[in-house]
Amino acid sequence: MTTSTRRPGTELDDADLERELEHLHETRHDTFMKGSADAFQAHTDRMLELESEYADRFPDRTTPDPLRTRDGSREQDGRGA
Repeated sequence: MTTSTRRPGTELDDADLERELEHLHETRHDTFMKGSADAFQAHTDRMLELESEYADRFPDRTTPDPLRTRDGSREQDGRGA
């Protein structure tokens, strides 16, 4: 069993949360391509934890662009919702 010394996302201040989340996104591909299954799972768990915390704190920053939704893109190209 692995012991983690990382602070829970809920305990990070806004700047630390953003920094850690950015770092996770930067290292995602390398972890997927070269990491062990356990490393990839730990990375995924941490990424999901911090993404969820970020979305809870900043819902206005994580609202999807209407053109990135199925209904929005259909409306944009004239197919209707």
